[in-house]
Amino acid sequence: MRNELPPENAYRILESGPIVLVSTRGADGRANLMTMGFHMMMQHEPPLVGAIIGPWDYSHQALSETGECVLAVPTVDLAETVVDIGNCSGDALDKFGHFGLTPVPAQTVDAPLVRQCWANLECRVVDDGWARRYNLWVLEVQRIWIDTARKETRLIHHQGDGRFSVDGDTLDLGERMTKWRHLMG
Repeated sequence: MRNELPPENAYRILESGPIVLVSTRGADGRANLMTMGFHMMMQHEPPLVGAIIGPWDYSHQALSETGECVLAVPTVDLAETVVDIGNCSGDALDKFGHFGLTPVPAQTVDAPLVRQCWANLECRVVDDGWARRYNLWVLEVQRIWIDTARKETRLIHHQGDGRFSVDGDTLDLGERMTKWRHLMG
C-alpha cells in the first residue's frame, strides 16, 4: 500500500542536510541567529552552499547589507534551543543572550561563530541573483571550524511539523569512491 503526500511536502523526503543556525551581524552591529533547514551543497571547488533566507527572516536584512554570515552546525543536545530560536524574531530579542549562546569572533567575516556548536562555517555571498526571485543565496565557505573536544556530534535533521531525525551510525564506504577519491580529504 502507498500513501500519497502533497507536493508541498517534498522537503520531508529530500531535505537531508542538518539543521543549522545562521549567524549574522547587521550594519548596525547587532548579532543575530536564525534556524535554517533549507540549504544544500552546490559544488566542491569552490565550496558553494545554497541557502534559503527570505525577507520574512530578520536575518535577511543583515545578509543583504553585509553579504556574509556563519553557518553554525548544532548537535542533538541543542535541539530544543534550535527550535526555540526558530520560533522568535531577532528584531525583538537578543538571541545569543536570551538562549545563553556565546558569540565568538570569526576570522574572515564579522558575523560571530557560535561556541556551543560542533561546526562553524564562515561564508560570503557570491551570488544573490536568485535571492529576489527564489530567496536563494549562494554562499562560498571561507573557513570551517570544528570543535574536536565535543563529545556529542550527532546532528539533527528536520522532517517537517516539528519532527526531527538524529544522526546514527556512520557507514564508511570511502574505499568504493574511486571516481571521487580526489575530493576526499
